[in-house]
Amino acid sequence: MNKITLENKVILVTGAAGFIGSNLVKRLLHDTTAATIVGIDNMNDYYDVRLKEYRLQQLQDPRFIFIRGDIADRSTISRLFADHKPAVVVNLAAQAGVRYSITNPDAYIQSNIIGFYNILEACRHSYDDGQRGVEHLVYASSSSVYGSNKKVPYSTDDKVDNPVSLYAATKKSNELLAHAYSKLYNIPSTGLRFFTVYGPAGRPDMAYFGFTNKLRKGETIQIFNYGNCKRDFTFVDDIVEGVVRIMQGAPEKRNGDDGLPLPPYNVYNIGNNQPENLLTFVDILQQELVRAGVLPADYDFEAHKQLVPMQPGDVPVTYADTSALERDYGFKPSTPLRQGLRAFAEWYVRFYMTTK
Repeated sequence: MNKITLENKVILVTGAAGFIGSNLVKRLLHDTTAATIVGIDNMNDYYDVRLKEYRLQQLQDPRFIFIRGDIADRSTISRLFADHKPAVVVNLAAQAGVRYSITNPDAYIQSNIIGFYNILEACRHSYDDGQRGVEHLVYASSSSVYGSNKKVPYSTDDKVDNPVSLYAATKKSNELLAHAYSKLYNIPSTGLRFFTVYGPAGRPDMAYFGFTNKLRKGETIQIFNYGNCKRDFTFVDDIVEGVVRIMQGAPEKRNGDDGLPLPPYNVYNIGNNQPENLLTFVDILQQELVRAGVLPADYDFEAHKQLVPMQPGDVPVTYADTSALERDYGFKPSTPLRQGLRAFAEWYVRFYMTTK
């Protein structure tokens, strides 16, 4: 593994106003004293833009340069790389969500395929004319690439050729594209398969956030697969810890027996390695919402719960094998579900229920 220092480097974070992106930028600003962080985000309205603006407000720092732009626009990315010459690139910009990909496929092709291709091309040309170029490209993949694999826990050694949603297919294609570019142009790249990330200021389309909004309005929440889904819920701070460690350890450039470069390419799972039943998850969420004062103590949860069949594109279980992450980077996510949901519930009160 090639050790990379982040100090005195330009670090590009795409999707910087997103859930994981903004938390990563915050952490990088905290951990470094002489790094410059360039963030790009198109600030689209897939969900409430006020959340994205709120996240950006937490990142006021002279070392953070924010660009409002779209990675799917080739000229924007070319200009960004020419102006800032990033040494480390973390691509988190993507159209997220499994269900939305069924009704709005165009957004996924634009952001997840064309956008990522633009990033790869910019990384490739960062070495032109003898420049040092990008030392490490880290990019978000997803646990959804495992599709309906029956074998659990999911290992990065498993075959993942059966996506059950367009979103999953675009994420798998990112891994394939990155492999090709790593092989052809010797670009060190690491893909990260994130497992159901949650936490304060997260995405409102995620179950825990949507459930909270509905329960607060007195609406009924739908629990899919009659509650028989299991998810490897991973707290956002654990995800960020994993990303920061991986940024600093790039796959080594080396040649094979034929004298040609072996692709400096890796993929890791980042998950909690402890899947929780959806009904258990909802139960803990309810308790923490009452504790934080989001809902009254006498709230009738049973009257607001409905067990329904599986949705298209969903899978019954996600479960991360994190042994490779532990072996190579000495890290394993470990935040208990209750602790993470408590942090979310307390943030929810501050953001939505405190008079400003």
